Amino acid sequence: MTNGAIVLPKFLQIHFLAAWPGALLNRDDAGLAKQLPFGNAMRTRISSQCLKRHWRTADDPRALSALAEENGVEGVRSKIAIEREVIAPLKGDFDADAIDVVQLAFLSKFYGKEAKDPKKRQALLFGRPELTWLREQAKRLLIENPNLAALKTAVEAWIKEERSNLNQLHGQNVLSASLEAALFGRMVTSDTKANRDAAIHVAHAMTVHPEQTEQDYFTVVDDLRSDDQGDDAGAAGIFDTQLTSGLYYGYVVVDVPLLVSNLTGCARSDWAGDHDRDLAAQVVEHLVYLIAEVTPGAKKGSTAPYSRAELVLIEAGDRQPRTLANAFRDAVLLVEKNSNASLGMRTAGKMTGWLAALDKMYETGEERHQAAMPDLVLDGVPNHSLRELADWAGGVVRKASL
Repeated sequence: MTNGAIVLPKFLQIHFLAAWPGALLNRDDAGLAKQLPFGNAMRTRISSQCLKRHWRTADDPRALSALAEENGVEGVRSKIAIEREVIAPLKGDFDADAIDVVQLAFLSKFYGKEAKDPKKRQALLFGRPELTWLREQAKRLLIENPNLAALKTAVEAWIKEERSNLNQLHGQNVLSASLEAALFGRMVTSDTKANRDAAIHVAHAMTVHPEQTEQDYFTVVDDLRSDDQGDDAGAAGIFDTQLTSGLYYGYVVVDVPLLVSNLTGCARSDWAGDHDRDLAAQVVEHLVYLIAEVTPGAKKGSTAPYSRAELVLIEAGDRQPRTLANAFRDAVLLVEKNSNASLGMRTAGKMTGWLAALDKMYETGEERHQAAMPDLVLDGVPNHSLRELADWAGGVVRKASL
């Protein structure tokens, strides 16, 4: 990025630090907080699946679902999309046997031998436009073929014909079926050509310090028990649960060329050409807000686990991304003798030192901007409001240059 050379920003790296007290954000199969051994200490962990789920489904002013709806690229992830979204709206208008013929044929096309048992099917991601088109085609076939034998033949012929067409469209890199597939990928084991690589990569978040846990013992009081009625003083139930507190480091990578390719249908190598990158830029802007503001919380009624990131650092560059988690391989001490620095300040100090060491060794020259609370400001990095930071990240995608 020196001597005025134009550099294509192939990757945006989003790092965040967020703290939650007295919460149980993500549980394992035993109902305990998920853990991760790292470096010299066990850490509390939030899985990437948990993070993505909350960002993807957030009911928020910058919800991805609203952005998808505005641009006509909504998606539905389900095992029963054919029954609910394609066939069910047609049931009142056609003979039940005819409906069954079309439904079974469509299910067999997408689920193969598992078509008849929803429990054995793979959850597939369908775009709303795809589902609408399938419903229209099913209706047309039913109208044009009132005879069951003729209908069965027509449906089979249509599936063969459209399979060829869909394969051809796939080869031309047409627009992704949905915004969700463009961002987080789509895997179809029955048809690998329908797969789509994820443009957003999310790491498991973990505490920068050793795990902090507490077993919370609580009782349930029976409101109708009374000493006056001669009832015993026992509780209606005795339980315990695990609570954790911590400052978490999280890491997200946006593969900018792949994101633009997935959303526009252009070749990945030509992403910086004459293509409309506005939707990709809006996705990045929305994602910055969601990462900073949306809590991946469980046990909401008893812990109110709502918090916001205290640091969001974004790097733009043309080299392979690299996490900053290794800055905390030696866990940050919860209490440090002879130091008045807060946990946040010491965490920010570790990140700053690690970045400086990476810069000295690799000289990759990423451009960096941050939005940070006072204790977590990284030295030498411009500090903005979250709005300004999101605008800058979106601008990087729109300009396709640094």
